Amino acid sequence: MADDKTSVDRRGFLKYAATGAVAAAVPNSMHAQEHDHDHDHDHDHDHQVVPSDPALRTKALESLLVEKGLVDRAALDALVDAYENKIGPRNGARVVARAWVDSAYKERLLNNAPAAIAELGYGAVQDEHLVVLENGPRVHNLVVCTLCSCYPWPMLGLPPVWYKSAPYRSRAVIDPRGVLREFGLELPEDVEVRVSDSTAEVRYLVLPERPAGTEKMTEEELAALVTRDAMIGAAKIEPPPGGKA
Repeated sequence: MADDKTSVDRRGFLKYAATGAVAAAVPNSMHAQEHDHDHDHDHDHDHQVVPSDPALRTKALESLLVEKGLVDRAALDALVDAYENKIGPRNGARVVARAWVDSAYKERLLNNAPAAIAELGYGAVQDEHLVVLENGPRVHNLVVCTLCSCYPWPMLGLPPVWYKSAPYRSRAVIDPRGVLREFGLELPEDVEVRVSDSTAEVRYLVLPERPAGTEKMTEEELAALVTRDAMIGAAKIEPPPGGKA
């Protein structure tokens, strides 16, 4: 199943990122001690060589860090589960839904996104400053990171593969309308397309335009309509079938 493979790939990616971050923090002295320890033994025995395959490398690194007492495997699994199942784009969707139903909150969100998001109990795990960009009838925002793949993880969870791809990162700036057209979004010529380039310091979240036919929907129902791609600007949110207008 493709979904099963995607889940495995995401879990491996997260574990690789988490264990890699811990490994980077390991004091050099520990590595030096390990090196000296290796030379005290016969060189015919097997060393703990890190495999070249990313999945095997992740497993080997995780096992080594657990053995050294630097990582709790249960805590690592909890972190992966949080990004896979609890965060995803759900946090961002709840923020969008609140902005749709509460105009005062929307104003605070557009003026100071980190503070407004914190009102809902969410906070960034990094120090970047998050900026929220509002889409409307005459303006459509699209987010990209031309240098790498900077992305508001706490709000959107894992970045999609296409967001990290070189073609998207380059063409989104050069031909944003063409890119959006390939995503199935054809914008009228009188709609201005604005492209915002994320960095390690500043990341962006798009506040999609609220679709028609949702006037009687609850905040929870509205949050269920919000998609990750719409919060990147690669899509619009479609009106629900038989909306409650």
